[in-house]
Amino acid sequence: MTESKTSLADVRERIDSIDRQIQELISERANWAQEVARVKGEGLSAIDYYRPEREAHVLRMVVDRNKGPLPDAEMVRLFREIMSSCLAQEDPLKIGYLGPEGTFSEQAVRKHFGHAAYGLPLGSIEEVFQEVAAGHADFGVVPVENSGQGMIQVTLDMFLTSDARICGEIELRVHQCLHSMAARLEDIQRVYAHAQSLQQCKTWLRMNLPNVECEAVGSNAEAARLARHADDAGAIAGEIAGKVYGLRTLATGIEDRADNTTRFLVIGRSLFPPSGNDRTSLLITVNDQPGALYHVLSPFAAHGVSLNRIESRPAHSGKWQYAFFIDVSGHIQDEALQAAVKEIEQSVAQLRVLGSYPVALP
Repeated sequence: MTESKTSLADVRERIDSIDRQIQELISERANWAQEVARVKGEGLSAIDYYRPEREAHVLRMVVDRNKGPLPDAEMVRLFREIMSSCLAQEDPLKIGYLGPEGTFSEQAVRKHFGHAAYGLPLGSIEEVFQEVAAGHADFGVVPVENSGQGMIQVTLDMFLTSDARICGEIELRVHQCLHSMAARLEDIQRVYAHAQSLQQCKTWLRMNLPNVECEAVGSNAEAARLARHADDAGAIAGEIAGKVYGLRTLATGIEDRADNTTRFLVIGRSLFPPSGNDRTSLLITVNDQPGALYHVLSPFAAHGVSLNRIESRPAHSGKWQYAFFIDVSGHIQDEALQAAVKEIEQSVAQLRVLGSYPVALP
């Protein structure tokens, strides 16, 4: 007796049944999200319900449970969108970012906050900080570091004068494309791009467009917008920007490094509790004396705190005065980190906790 084979109709019926269950469960989750709002009380906005440490915990459990076939990053994206839609039922979060539409900063916003959040495109990184400080944006997303080109200095410098707190971090894999209204590379006489993107693609540009003029602009989306109005211009930008501005894509994957990744920071106005896997960013201004940096770093080692990154910048408080931006593992509420910070404070001019926040997810 032969086994009966499952028909295509049976498979589709099973998929439809699963879809109904998924939809029912999403609706049930949304109802419970409304219950959270009821318990917390009326008159609150979305920022009062948003808890990055809770989201990070939920998404880590998603990764731990994932058995495939979908990769972890895809499962995280799906659950992020569910949480984003549930949170936005009453009042969506307003997220400032370096615009215009189509920038990698906007992609970072969507990766971290989902598509139900309201994106607020702004003209500069400085303006993102200003709008968050003024309360016009609930949070902001700003680039801080590229895996090939290093730190983005304007972002670091803003922390010297801003009271912004770091609430999260995002790692975005950056694929650069060359877009244009022209049909051939040979027709391009100049290329627009953000200065960072020009650096990320300098080898490709030298080999494929050695004689073109390269012009740095405020963002890659701005580059795409400029290229839309010139038949002999090209723009380096992401795939989305090319579609938004109606350009032809003449080349893809033109970044010089295969692992080209940009790290973004989520800035807000408050510190949040531990998530269980956190990073803390500190701003330390040292006194001008022998061994100043040693006295900053040695307490971390003494208390078993892992140092992730250190970067120096002019402190703006006097000539040849420097501030150090330091990232360490752990949350500021951890006993070991608190002990290290207390010891460091005794030998420095200033120590400020910029934020403790969940380590970036896939």
